[in-house]
Amino acid sequence: MVVTLSIPRPTPRARIVIAFATVYLIWGSTYLTIRLAIDTLPPFLMAGSRFLIAGLILFAVMWRRRATREHLTWRQWRSALIVGACLLLAGNGIVTWGEQYVHTGLVSLIVATVPLWMALMAPIFGGRWVRWKAAIGVAIGLAGVVLLLRPGGAAPTEWQTFVVPLSPLLWAFGSLYAQRAHVAKQAFTAIAMEMVAGGLLLGIVGLLSGEAGRTHLNHVSASSLFAFAYLIVFGSLIAYSAYIWLLHHVSATAVSTYAYVNPLVAVALGAIVLGEAVTGLTAVAGLMIVAAVALILTSRARPRDGAVAKVPEPLTEVA
Repeated sequence: MVVTLSIPRPTPRARIVIAFATVYLIWGSTYLTIRLAIDTLPPFLMAGSRFLIAGLILFAVMWRRRATREHLTWRQWRSALIVGACLLLAGNGIVTWGEQYVHTGLVSLIVATVPLWMALMAPIFGGRWVRWKAAIGVAIGLAGVVLLLRPGGAAPTEWQTFVVPLSPLLWAFGSLYAQRAHVAKQAFTAIAMEMVAGGLLLGIVGLLSGEAGRTHLNHVSASSLFAFAYLIVFGSLIAYSAYIWLLHHVSATAVSTYAYVNPLVAVALGAIVLGEAVTGLTAVAGLMIVAAVALILTSRARPRDGAVAKVPEPLTEVA
């Protein structure tokens, strides 16, 4: 007698809840796992290998599904190279490098300003000027960043600290460019191309900066290897897939809530796991930035019922 177990499929509502939890928790945890990975791995080579491997895996999956059989043009690869340079080389690369000098929680709060920069730069790409509600959010958010970075503020005052804000700035620029760029028809194929291009650029920077000569594989810790694998599988593949799925099943405004949940997760994990101090000033600046992002995101128009949102680049997958 053969006994079979029937596992019920989650209801549509349950799947949405699971997808949101995946994006909230996994993307919020990537700041911690980046810090663990670069304990014994060089930042640029680690990040480059992460995205190159993830991109190749995604390419293989899409090829198996016959989705990459479309003819990929040089123009599409050029767009992927530009987007990969802005989002992965500049955006993620600066975050990974910066976590050597700045606490993960503070980095996540700085990165949370991506929507502020997107709102300010949107007119350059043909978008609308910010409305009054979003303008208030931008002002509050920038004030929060100044509070974090000012001398005597929550963040360390070494010069590396002031490089970190370039990450969300360039990520926002690349995201806006990507919305109008000539990319592959299949969203995941385009993502794979950007990961491969960005991974190669990060690897080149790592080699030019001499990271290969400073890397000793026999000194790489188990925690760094685990964190590296986590970033590939969970950060770059599973969470991003959940994000894309959500964009096709709920409103873009609802999906965007991860932009102000992720920093809260990152700050909490940094305090619990790494013992990072959360001062009153950090809490105030963080609340200002989160409130600003909420104002900006809720000021955007919701898509019509039944409309499928255009797939944008993720806001805080900078990490």
